[in-house]
Amino acid sequence: MKTNPKLSIVIPVYNEKDTIDEIVRRVQNVEFEKEIIIVDDCSNDGTREEIKRISGNNIKKLFHEENKGKGAALRTGFQHVSGDIVIIQDADLEYNPKEYSTLIEPILDGRADAVFGSRFLGGPHRVLFFWHYLGNKFLTTLSNMLTNLNLTDMETCYKVFKAEVIKNINIRSNRFGFEPEITAKLAKRKCVIYELPVSYSGRDYTEGKKIGWKDGVVALYCIIRFRLFD
Repeated sequence: MKTNPKLSIVIPVYNEKDTIDEIVRRVQNVEFEKEIIIVDDCSNDGTREEIKRISGNNIKKLFHEENKGKGAALRTGFQHVSGDIVIIQDADLEYNPKEYSTLIEPILDGRADAVFGSRFLGGPHRVLFFWHYLGNKFLTTLSNMLTNLNLTDMETCYKVFKAEVIKNINIRSNRFGFEPEITAKLAKRKCVIYELPVSYSGRDYTEGKKIGWKDGVVALYCIIRFRLFD
């Protein structure tokens, strides 16, 4: 991997009118050559209009005409990357782009094919929901049992890939099932995965958090499906 890689930051967006400008500003402030790929998943709160007003020669704006889910938005975004390293960035300000330099290091020095940013390895984090934490631990443990990995945070947003790795994986999940699917498919391909601590400024439902218990049930199904049958 070259020492000055181009980053492709894929931002799936759904109804994040109040944060989309700020997250793009934070990503732009990261001192790497980069492209920002914003995929709006048919927002209906004014987010689309905010995205259209964002300027930048390194920004690609893609719009779904129907709401399909985070996995579908990522699938669309991955089809347009031109960089060396691909980073998933949520639009809700829970994760800090200042940590890109740390996250890409194992890929730059040839140790890793993918890097997961774990919220549970000691980084600073906002104290929030116990049951979300417990559910995450359960899903991560089950995923680990079926993939023979020892991740601490399978459901993390911050997943970083060599571009050639993610381009060659067919993503089927349309919603939050993307997380267990990509984990299972990386494991099947014997990709080398590193995990690093990241900070986490979580938000609650009054602040716009979207994932719920139904997504946990879908994730459970996807863990089994993509490890055993796909």
